Amino acid sequence: MKTKNHSLTALALQKFKKNTTGVLSFWFVVICGVIAVFAYFFAPDNSSNANQMHLEIHSKKPGFEVLMLSFPSEEKTTQLAFNKLFFGSKNQQTEIPILKYDISENELTIQTYSENNIESLTKTFPLSKLQGKEISEIIKLKTFYLGTDKYGRDLLSRMLIGTRISFFIGFIAVFISLIIGISVGAMAGYFGGKVDAFIMWIINITWSIPTLLLVIAITLALGKGFWQVFIAVGLTMWVEVARVVRGQVMSTKEMQYVEAAKALGFSNFRIIFNHILPNIMAPVIVISAANFAGAILIESGLSFLGIGAQPPTPSWGAMIKDHYSYIILGKAYLAVIPGLAIMSLVMAFMLIGNALRDALDVKS
Repeated sequence: MKTKNHSLTALALQKFKKNTTGVLSFWFVVICGVIAVFAYFFAPDNSSNANQMHLEIHSKKPGFEVLMLSFPSEEKTTQLAFNKLFFGSKNQQTEIPILKYDISENELTIQTYSENNIESLTKTFPLSKLQGKEISEIIKLKTFYLGTDKYGRDLLSRMLIGTRISFFIGFIAVFISLIIGISVGAMAGYFGGKVDAFIMWIINITWSIPTLLLVIAITLALGKGFWQVFIAVGLTMWVEVARVVRGQVMSTKEMQYVEAAKALGFSNFRIIFNHILPNIMAPVIVISAANFAGAILIESGLSFLGIGAQPPTPSWGAMIKDHYSYIILGKAYLAVIPGLAIMSLVMAFMLIGNALRDALDVKS
């Protein structure tokens, strides 16, 4: 005979599963997470940061096809398979877009790609440079499914690897904000008095500073870079978590089970972290989902301003910055595609937050 699990967690999970938009958003976020981790496996250009440039074919539309001549790198660098999977290949091939080619007894003659009736160059290579490979192995028809950016890089590969920045900043920034916010908010709500007044003074000062301005100040202090942005965003998102935790702790510390724990002589640390916090995590989980979305937007804004992830690291915000002027040149897709990616991921986290709010609502 099967027994139903009537725990609050099981009931909340059942309610969440009934929310179609929440479930779809959850799986969309999971897919983005898999892409973020294994980006170089999915990317057509698996070079480090997908930075293989072809200036001859810059700003091409989605679906653009061209013959690509690829020569193996002459300087081989020893690279572990694990390193290649997560950080890209360091042994970049020499790639040349071509219009046509011809093979003689000892030479390979190519005509480089050109457009707008510009006369193309003719180059000749000895067949020995092919390193014993067949022509079909080094000359292939390459398709750029999302087109190329202004430097001739594969936009699809840049988008896939850029997922890593936008996705991981949510996790790291929210993790930092939870550690600081929960600790500070719990102390303020539990001890009250001067401790609460001092912490609330710090919270109000931090709250009064515009978020973007505070992030810029922290970023400039820590320096421009990948991890600096993650830390800066996390250090600005703890205030809201702290206010929510403080309010929850203040109402929960008057409950009978907390009084019983004090009567048994339990330490304040044990009461806060073992008895109070596990019972107030529902609103914290909901606000964390919203903070994921906020962190992605802040990072995109910083990258657009040029103080986020630095080139050649792919970032959706930086892609918009590089190509927003192309909107009036009839190539709006170069800015619209990363913009839609940001919008989709932010909306997914917001919908998950709404679904969690409804699922964890004890009144429903």
